[in-house]
Amino acid sequence: MLDRKPPQSLTPEEQKRRRKRSLALALTLGALVLLFYVVTIAKLGPGVLQRPM
Repeated sequence: MLDRKPPQSLTPEEQKRRRKRSLALALTLGALVLLFYVVTIAKLGPGVLQRPM
């Protein structure tokens, strides 16, 4: 079996850097999703929003 060490606690500076990195990753992912959405709507054309349901 693997010999695992207990997790070490992070220093406040490491926690701050991890939080900034996570926020940057979340914003990048959100921007990518928005970009895909806009490109999809642009390729389908504006008429796709006015079709009957």
